[in-house]
Amino acid sequence: MSGNFEALPGGGAAVSLDEVEVSILRSLAVQMLELIGPGDEPAEGEDPLAALFQDGPSEPPSDPALARLFPDAYGKPGAEAADEDPELRAASAEFRRFTENDLRARKREDALAVVRSLDGLVHDGRAGGRLELTAEESRHWLGALNDLRLTIGTRLDVTDEDEGSGLYRLPDGDPRKPMVMAYLWLGILQETLIDTLIS
Repeated sequence: MSGNFEALPGGGAAVSLDEVEVSILRSLAVQMLELIGPGDEPAEGEDPLAALFQDGPSEPPSDPALARLFPDAYGKPGAEAADEDPELRAASAEFRRFTENDLRARKREDALAVVRSLDGLVHDGRAGGRLELTAEESRHWLGALNDLRLTIGTRLDVTDEDEGSGLYRLPDGDPRKPMVMAYLWLGILQETLIDTLIS
């Protein structure tokens, strides 16, 4: 797989993707949209402004991947609620209530931007080619790539100590191998996209 972004004049980025790469990225972005869930659209006749100020959830998600995407603002990462200070739990719940809906909306926008730009690479029923992103599209892609890596890393139980571990040298028959390969490839995409945005 390729996956090296290059800087474009004006702050954008470009990468060449073949049909398989487009398919993988699009599939992962769609799965991310499904994981995050639909947005809360105002009911018919409901004031859209009031819907903007609707409270979000106050409890962390039970799915470990969603908990990684929407972590508590206070306390130790991965700490059991019973082990935490009740004041920190209350502060985290309050913070989540006012921020999670916006964070979910942003993550949906990021994943949708990936799907839309990849759909633009489909010509005559075939996907692939040189993808050119504006600076704003590049920022959406960076957010989506980060979310995808966090999700896959959580599903694989990747930790900071796993660098150079056996997880990256799995035999071809291991069912985790495709996820590990996707995780590593997304890391290359993310790293080269960051480099283009800061150069």
